[in-house]
Amino acid sequence: MKIVIINYGAGNIQSIKFAIERLGYEAVLSEDADEIKSADKVIFPGVGEASSAMKKLLESGLETVVPQLKQPVLGICLGMQLMCNSSEEGNTKGLGIFDVNVVKFSNQVKVPQIGWNQIDNLKSHLFNNISPKEHIYLVHSYYAPICDETIAESEYDVKYSAALQKNNFYGTQFHPEKSSKVGAQILLNFLKMS
Repeated sequence: MKIVIINYGAGNIQSIKFAIERLGYEAVLSEDADEIKSADKVIFPGVGEASSAMKKLLESGLETVVPQLKQPVLGICLGMQLMCNSSEEGNTKGLGIFDVNVVKFSNQVKVPQIGWNQIDNLKSHLFNNISPKEHIYLVHSYYAPICDETIAESEYDVKYSAALQKNNFYGTQFHPEKSSKVGAQILLNFLKMS
């Protein structure tokens, strides 16, 4: 199985690569469109600020490649947010895969939300063998509101989308590669998808 982690200069790619290796798989880091298209599974990471990350994606020319992928694709953290219509962070236009706009948490709570939080209302085979109320690791100041494509929820200030799915595209606001056994199981579920 060929697993490609998109390397466009805005991701915590080494920790994801190590997490996949711990599961007994190999992953390739690449920004080559043909290599990404030929993968069996694609992981689209993201760390940092939305407009800067989108600028890097545009510079790499991959903003047209990602939405056209037909194999299972997993966006992680900012990667998931960039797959949405837009983000309030830096007034950023997203890839429009998920039909939701990313917004900032209110001033009522400390941002970013850093640490462990529960996920609930799990609605996808991405969460096979995961119990509701399990804890996952998050670092974020912006969130995707609950929408038709929400497949897991978490709560901080408000209930929000902890994960999204549309067709072959999946996104997690949390970091599965930093979420202990639960995160490892979610990554394994993704890698085993047909």
